[in-house]
This record gives sequence, structure tokens and C-alpha cells, in this order.
Amino acid sequence: MKAEILCVGTEILLGDIVNTNAQFISKGLADLGIEVYHQSVVGDNPKRLLDELENGFKRSDIIITTGGLGPTPDDLTKETGAKFFNRELILDKNSLDDLKDHFSKMGRSYSKGNNIKQAYFPKESTIFPNPHGTAPGCAIEEKGKTLIILPGPPKEAAPMFTNYVIPLLEKYSSGIIKSKVLRICGIGEGTMAEMASDIINNNTNPTVAPYAKEEDTILRITAEASTENEALNLIKPVEIELRKKFGVNIYGEDDIKMEEVLGKMLIDKNYTISSAESCTGGLIAAKLINYPGISEVFKEGAVTYSNEAKINRLGVKKSTLDKYGAVSYETAKEMAEGIAKTSNTDIGISTTGIAGPDGGSPEKPVGLVYMGLYINGKTQVKKFQYFGSRDTIRRRAAMSALDWIRREIINI
Repeated sequence: MKAEILCVGTEILLGDIVNTNAQFISKGLADLGIEVYHQSVVGDNPKRLLDELENGFKRSDIIITTGGLGPTPDDLTKETGAKFFNRELILDKNSLDDLKDHFSKMGRSYSKGNNIKQAYFPKESTIFPNPHGTAPGCAIEEKGKTLIILPGPPKEAAPMFTNYVIPLLEKYSSGIIKSKVLRICGIGEGTMAEMASDIINNNTNPTVAPYAKEEDTILRITAEASTENEALNLIKPVEIELRKKFGVNIYGEDDIKMEEVLGKMLIDKNYTISSAESCTGGLIAAKLINYPGISEVFKEGAVTYSNEAKINRLGVKKSTLDKYGAVSYETAKEMAEGIAKTSNTDIGISTTGIAGPDGGSPEKPVGLVYMGLYINGKTQVKKFQYFGSRDTIRRRAAMSALDWIRREIINI
């Protein structure tokens, strides 16, 4: 079966809303073994929407739309779908009762002029309730073609797809496509692809594909099989081979974040930690506190942006700053030691650098970052050179800092 995704909404075309529905739905269809060959976005215009449906069903068996189910006159996805299949719209009493109940719980009355249109559906369609909003979805099936209509807000579209669309589409699934992601830090995309080139080139099922993300790189292993267990059994030996090649460079899998991995390690080993940040401006601390329970070990995060703050809060020597500057090996070292000792933690991490876009020099270019790491009485300093925007440099530096701590804890 071939499917495509059609997102409806002028606000998406204008860039006011990020289209996350297509990504979520694509992943769900892949897990069912239903191939997605086309994605498109159309504004709130019934003629253009009808054209998209006509062209889409020439290519595909299934079209899934999101958006255009609101109470306003320009929300016309159901109406256009009904026109395409030549079906009249009829009032669904259960949907109307749900609508009234929804507004009653909010202490408001529904609009008979506007909201009631959300309870009308193409005749003989399958209706999907929406406990998260006022717009139910539906599916129309006719002559081997299936149109699935979902609301636009992701908090409504995602659970509706999971709870109602997946069970509906399982009958079309001849197999499944399963993926596993290995997350890698400290190695660029080119190096990663070269290290894994023999595995990438010699495997067709599963396939191995390298990708570069903003803060890390990933290897996605994808297998196609008749069952999930069969797919996982195909993935396993390839995963083992990749783990042997990349070792400690692999910090996690699938959707796990670096701060989750490091947070668990710190708590499991009962290592207390504090951070002193200049160029990263608190990003390291912000990432750490994303992990629930990190308060057991994370004692303090200090943003010491000025030289005065480095001196007064961390005890960095004025002579060090005068001689070497804020962005230097020596300053990073004293920052890491200062935050660890004043916070009484096992680990102290520091960052000082030039995030740009201005302020660089031939000796200290934009993107230069020094990091200090104090662990159990020993201090190390590393020099990094990043490229990109100010935000990119800061984020990559914070990620490198967490990864460095992770690697050191593994070796303790």
C-alpha cells in the first residue's frame, strides 16, 4: 500500500506553524509497513484541496489529512472530502453530544452556527472521537481508496492516529518496518560514515544510514519483516557490529538524550556535580535539570559571564585573567576548580569561549571554547573549535561538556 500525507492550513504555508504532524504520521506508517511516497501542504482553499485529493489518489491508496476541521467557514477538509467521494454530510448525534459535553465542562455553550459543523461527517464514514478537542476525525473508504481526516493540532492528531488510525490501517499491513537509532557524540558525520562504510555498503535488509543532527550524529538501522520480532532479530547482529566499531562514542539509542544518560550515571554512582558557565550561559545546567531526580547530585550552576563574576564567585585570579584572558586554558582550569570547591562537589565543569558572531581574533577566533573538568581532585582542560551561529556554537559546546563528563565517569 502507498500512502501520502496532506497537511491543510495556510498558517503552515506561511511558516507560522511547524508541521510536526507529517513526521509523526510518517513514522507510524513506516511501523505498519505502509510506504509514504509523498507529502504536501495546501492552504485553506477548497479548490486547491480538491485538486490535491484528485492528484494524490492517482498516486496513492491512502491519503491522511491533518487540519481544516475547525468551526470557521474556511475549515473545509471534511466538506471537500465528501465532495470528492460524492457523499452528503450528515449529523452524527454522538459527536454532537460529545461537543455539547465538552463545552459544558468548560462552562461555555457551543455555537449552533459554527461549532455544530464539527459534528457533521460524510455519509457512511468511520468517525474518530476526539477527547482532546472539539474536532472529531473520520475515514472514508471506497473502491480501494481510503481518506483519513484528522484535526490539525498535534496534541489532538497524534493520539487520534495512535488510537484509531493505526488499528484501521493494520488490515493493509503486509509487514512492518522497524528502526533502531544509535546516538553518537564526538565524531563528525563524515568520520562516522567512513568508520561504518563496510556495514553501510554491505547491508540491504537491514539498511544502515548515517545522519547529522545539530548536537550529535546518528546511525539508523532499519529492517523490513513480517513481524516486529523478525525485524528486531535482523537488526540485532548489525547493532552488535556497530557497537564494536564505535564503542564509547555511542552514548544512547533511539530518542534518549545525553542529559538522561549522564543524569542516570551521576545518580547511580552518587557523583555530585556543579557547573560554571560563561559562553554557554547556563545551557549545561539547563540540560542537566531536564533529568528528573537530578537534584540528588546537581548542587549548583553558576553563569559567570563577566570577569568580575569569575573572580568573585569562582576565585579565578585577576592575574590569570590579565595575563591569559577570560578565554584561555588557565581560566577554564580555575573556573572548574573554583565551582567544585565552593559547591563542595565531586565534579566541576566549566566553559569559557567566544560564541560570536563578533569578538573573535586570529589568535582566538569565533567558536573557540575552553572547557575545564575537575573530578575527584584532578583537573583537565580541553580546547574546542566550533563553527556555525552563536546558538549552534553554544549548544554544541554544552553537548560536548556533558559527553566529556560521561566518558570520564565511564573510565573511573
